[in-house]
Amino acid sequence: MMESATIIPVWLEQELQGSYLDYAMSVIVSRALPDVRDGLKPVHRRILYAMLQEGLTPDKKHSKCAGVVGEVLKKFHPHGDDAVYDALVRLAQSWSLRYPMIDGQGNFGSIDGDPPAAYRYTECRMEKIAEEMLSDIEKETVDFSPNFDETTDEPVVLPTRVPNLLINGSDGIAVGMTAKIPPHNLGEVIEATCILLENPHATLEELMEVLPGPDFPTGGTIIGKTGIKKAYLTGQGSFKIRAKTHIETITTETRKVEAIIVDEIPYQKQKAAMVESIAHLVRDKKVEGISKIRDESDRTGMRIVFELKRDANPEVVLNQLYQHSSLQESYSIMLRAIVNKRPRILGVSDVLRCFIDHRREVVARRSQFELAKAKARNHIVEGLLKALDVIDKIIETIRNSDTTAEARAALMANFGFSEIQANHILDMPLKKLTGLERKSLQEENIALLLDITRLEALLADTKAIDGVVKEELQEIKAKFQDKRRTNIEEDMGEILDEDLIEEEPMLVTISHKGYIKRCQIDTYKAQRRGGKGIQGTKKLDGGVEEDFVTEMFSASTHASLLIFTSNGKVFSKRVFELPEVERTARGKAIINLVPLDDGERVTTVLPIRHLTEPGAVVLVTKQGYIKRVDLSDFSDVRSSGLELQY
Repeated sequence: MMESATIIPVWLEQELQGSYLDYAMSVIVSRALPDVRDGLKPVHRRILYAMLQEGLTPDKKHSKCAGVVGEVLKKFHPHGDDAVYDALVRLAQSWSLRYPMIDGQGNFGSIDGDPPAAYRYTECRMEKIAEEMLSDIEKETVDFSPNFDETTDEPVVLPTRVPNLLINGSDGIAVGMTAKIPPHNLGEVIEATCILLENPHATLEELMEVLPGPDFPTGGTIIGKTGIKKAYLTGQGSFKIRAKTHIETITTETRKVEAIIVDEIPYQKQKAAMVESIAHLVRDKKVEGISKIRDESDRTGMRIVFELKRDANPEVVLNQLYQHSSLQESYSIMLRAIVNKRPRILGVSDVLRCFIDHRREVVARRSQFELAKAKARNHIVEGLLKALDVIDKIIETIRNSDTTAEARAALMANFGFSEIQANHILDMPLKKLTGLERKSLQEENIALLLDITRLEALLADTKAIDGVVKEELQEIKAKFQDKRRTNIEEDMGEILDEDLIEEEPMLVTISHKGYIKRCQIDTYKAQRRGGKGIQGTKKLDGGVEEDFVTEMFSASTHASLLIFTSNGKVFSKRVFELPEVERTARGKAIINLVPLDDGERVTTVLPIRHLTEPGAVVLVTKQGYIKRVDLSDFSDVRSSGLELQY
């Protein structure tokens, strides 16, 4: 008779919450976020370990990527082949990683956004720096765990000598959280790590003296240090990254023209898409002054050419490009990584300390492994030296024994050998046993004893372990250090509207009816003797000349206009904010530019070149009051106007 099943009532809401949390943590820990110690997500770690097992080291020939993908899927990664190959490709792209881990052969995509060839066409092997990620993994330096079907083991983390989380960065989107860690220069990161090794209480300012900011593989220029410092301190922040450009005079078929040359673009931007979007901006006249756009990039480097029109100002056009295109972008930092199987937001000091702790553990475990191995070998060597003194008796004992077990027992009982020593003697061929050289065994014994003493002293002294960590970091720096690619400049402030407008003289006209306009000065041409003049404005609707010009003056497009009204208010407008119209057009009513009350009218419009310059405005009222006001008092007039006190 079958036993009745036990039914446990469960609230559906609680079950859904628990199941979703389990799923979310699985995604966070096992897929989306990097480990703070080796800076890798599981898929990247599995790719590198599989390549090591396949023997695809830098000194071997390239092998099909299909084989690597298959090996990863077969043994370690229970997901699709596209996910594995995409991760493999990114490890080989020099514009994606500051220090690529895979040496790819074939089409691995391009910075233009071109996709890589299928994995049956491409080949790969590890880069030299990837070997340093896996160095000493065979010496029990890290823990291993069973793979998804428990047929083999895989490393939980790599025993990396390279501070990979910072030098290559990482992007990840998990359930409810993200990671966005920018790449850095290897030499600078190692210098900062060494400072923390020597002084665990080093301040962020001390670290930033050698680690000033991110260093992107595509170069570019970082604007401002405030966002970097905030991100390094709290783990969150942002800064602007700008393309690297220069102005150049180039010779075309017909003439010489000025051009803006883009040498480097912001990180993670696709060049072809960026050029296309800028072409649309030029077509829609959001960016003015560009006549032609060419992409002259080749194997030697990037070169995007923006030919300028004859009268265009290069600095103004460049500011327009920064304002409207992806030549300047905001980059957000989120230093989130897995620490002790939990996601945490870390400052740069915390990231470096976690890496230092990992290296200390690796060095200690490697030393323990080497110590145990040296002791085991020395135990055998001591047994062989002892055997040399009684070699004839040992041979006779072995010959007189009927079985291996009997011979082992006799050696242990008659000569004092341990079981390990006795087994080693029994496993040696007779010719080797009789041909042992005492001198070589004595030299090996001395060398092993020195190693044992050194390793025991190292494991007993934490400062000595730190010394080894630092020494190995300096070795990595000597091997892979290169120059910084990304410049860091002070933030000169936001791009203002006037930075997007070319400074040029304008003729401002104000009519009796309150219409205002600006025109190019050259629209009013000089008249010769007997000239009939030109029309300055058209008649109002109805054909009756009820309006006429009351004020006309010249002012720069960057100049300010102080607009005084009959109600004792003052408004401020820039000349470039006035409508630019044809010479004969009426313009725009001032009431549409400044909020005038009923019955309020404009009494004076005063052009000022710079409101911050020394100077004053003299005000006189109808009742005969007079006063002088500094220009600086008008430098920050609200859009609703400024009340003048009398």
